[in-house]
Amino acid sequence: MSEVIFVGTSDAFGAGGRRQPAILVRSARGAALLDCGPSTLTGLASLGVPRDQVDSIFITHYHGDHFGGVPLFLLAAKYADLRTRPIVIAGPAGVREHIEAASRALGHPMDDSPWPFEIRYEELAAGKEVEGGPFGARAFEAFHQVETKPHGVMIDTGEHRIAYSGDTGWFEKLPARVKGADLFITECTQYEGNFPYHLNLLQLEKHKPEFDCDRIILTHLGTEMTDRRGKCSFETADDGLIIRL
Repeated sequence: MSEVIFVGTSDAFGAGGRRQPAILVRSARGAALLDCGPSTLTGLASLGVPRDQVDSIFITHYHGDHFGGVPLFLLAAKYADLRTRPIVIAGPAGVREHIEAASRALGHPMDDSPWPFEIRYEELAAGKEVEGGPFGARAFEAFHQVETKPHGVMIDTGEHRIAYSGDTGWFEKLPARVKGADLFITECTQYEGNFPYHLNLLQLEKHKPEFDCDRIILTHLGTEMTDRRGKCSFETADDGLIIRL
């Protein structure tokens, strides 16, 4: 069995009082976070998920609401959890440099003392397959601000394939990139907004027949989508939602 726990389902600004992006995927093989926003530690604690259960973290791009929680996750692992086993952090090019720079900026430089566990960094690139701890993953392109080095990921738990868009606007090859997923978790920040780097509900409804996925769930729901949760033609996620495949 594969289990998906939506730790945070808001946009960058906490729309609807929800937490910022983070999704926990776990199976008999282990557990991975898909993105790790600044509110992730609070979310895991409130859901009763031990941080030490997380084997790997996949970062889709370098916007703070998607990777800003990683430095504090590592700090907590070191000082509160007394972690000793390795953790994998997979992200776009320069992942190690981005994590270390963010940690310094937040006042917790990672080179100030030895680490009791190994941090293994893996770089994602479109079409590249990596081993992210217990799960294999393939990255695919996303249509978002290019300077954030955006990617989506397809996770293979050994039993199921789970695709996650990260942040993206519409592009023609998106359905092909997530084809065959048992679950496709896609952002839907807007209802009918015109910001090109995020998807909106009207676009997804228009293109719904093009997706060959067993199940689709919307997340990263902004203000326009907050009151449409559970009231549209797609399933919508909320903080704390648990799905078992």
